[in-house]
Amino acid sequence: MTKPKIALVTTGGTIGSKGKDSLDTFDYGAHGERYGPKELLDLFPEASSVADVTPVDFGRISSSAIGPETWLELLAKVEDVAKVHDGIVITHGTASLEETAYFLHLAHKSHNTIVVIGAQRPSSGFATDGGANLRNGLQVASAPECKGMGVLTILNNEIQCAREVTKTSTYRLQTFRTPDMGMLGHADPDDRISVYRKPTRRHAPDTEFNVAGRHSLPRVDIIYSYAGASGDQVAAAISGGAEAIVMATMPPGTPAPDQKRALQEANAKGIPVIFSSRAGSGRVLDRSEYFNQGWISADNLNPQKARILTMMALTVSKETSELRRMFAEY
Repeated sequence: MTKPKIALVTTGGTIGSKGKDSLDTFDYGAHGERYGPKELLDLFPEASSVADVTPVDFGRISSSAIGPETWLELLAKVEDVAKVHDGIVITHGTASLEETAYFLHLAHKSHNTIVVIGAQRPSSGFATDGGANLRNGLQVASAPECKGMGVLTILNNEIQCAREVTKTSTYRLQTFRTPDMGMLGHADPDDRISVYRKPTRRHAPDTEFNVAGRHSLPRVDIIYSYAGASGDQVAAAISGGAEAIVMATMPPGTPAPDQKRALQEANAKGIPVIFSSRAGSGRVLDRSEYFNQGWISADNLNPQKARILTMMALTVSKETSELRRMFAEY
């Protein structure tokens, strides 16, 4: 039986890191050594037994240094390798993994399954999770059951949707969680891929966002709400050139009074304002006061995901009604 052809695109992160010894599971960044895709496959030969794997060395980057420019470069690489592969696995640092995954979930135009994986412990470390996550990622990218679900992540045997998944713990292996809804399925030790639910919101390749060939995306700033917060950060975002502002409001969806006053200036300048919540789960509802101001609910997207959808939406429209539609559909 012919094995599916899967591209392994490495970007760096913990899964590609080498510590000073096997017990170095947190300060490995200071050591500076990184594994490329071929080295990872050599380190974990069991992983490549499930597919015909092509190593693609995109880069060796800390995920805290990955932003929109790198997303767009990665998108170009993904679209290119998708032409001659059945699926794609991307290794990524866990710090911003969910953001890159969600960008691709909205942006890519291939019909291949794309899986973004990472690790909580470096691949040189004692009891690393890197090898299992790599093997599981290749299995999910190869699985017919996972086609048409947009971009997926898998760590700790748990298949998650890029739209909802978020990192919830600094060091625990079960860090990636989907608040409210839960995971999509599992990659179990019997090599079975079990899927129990599928995403219903619009996702790639069926999106209106065409950002291939761009070198930047609209600037969108996130501002955190807390007791007694001033409006200074809102003013700084406006003067700094933000094209939209995402508020990480106090749950269930309220900014501090001084922030509300400062947001009036954003309104006056035609800068869209999106209300997410710092709670990490639950919808932000359209209160009449805020709706009438023209402020937009992020539904249940966390602030960092709301920022990404806003960036993509602004490449299409700045109209409040259109932005509301996109947050309802995506």
